[in-house]
Amino acid sequence: MDESANPWLTPTIPETEGADPVTPEPDTPRMTGPQQPQYGVPVPVESDRLPRRRVAQHAPMWWLGVHGGAGETTLARLTSWTAAADHAWPELVTTESLHRVRVVLVARTHASGLRSAQLAATEWASGAVQNVDLLGLVLVADAPGRLPRPLKDMAKIVTGGVPRTWRVPWIEAWRLGEEPNLDSSPRAVRAMVSDLNALLQ
Repeated sequence: MDESANPWLTPTIPETEGADPVTPEPDTPRMTGPQQPQYGVPVPVESDRLPRRRVAQHAPMWWLGVHGGAGETTLARLTSWTAAADHAWPELVTTESLHRVRVVLVARTHASGLRSAQLAATEWASGAVQNVDLLGLVLVADAPGRLPRPLKDMAKIVTGGVPRTWRVPWIEAWRLGEEPNLDSSPRAVRAMVSDLNALLQ
């Protein structure tokens, strides 16, 4: 090794003649939690589980509100390629079989919403939900401003149980009934839709 070489500089690796250029993989959002159900997670009691609902249409992705007023219908209006599953795990059934569906959970950031998200994530993690690929969880702000410390701590626990998490800030225009529009939405919303689009490729 040349002792005069600068150790703080990254060494230049000579190109191999005739080698194919390396094509970078497309950007996909980093996973922050489990990608699949985990052995040993107990199934929630029946009263804490979400119902199942058969759907006739095929959507590349479903928004599943884990409680009333979560915001899944509003999010579905942002794109033409997603649909609202309301408050039930979608089951796409044809004459042949039960098809796999891609789902994103949606919850508000108040205590009740976070608890509902935790129960839905636990139900998925237990393996009780069949034919569902869970992409992640969207936490929709329930009020302007930062989360209080207890809710912030609770959200951290909940998000550790899903593959990915996105956060939608408080959007006053949506509260006032304005039609959701992706182009005029906050950057966090546009980034979320871009992430999901990449995952579905």
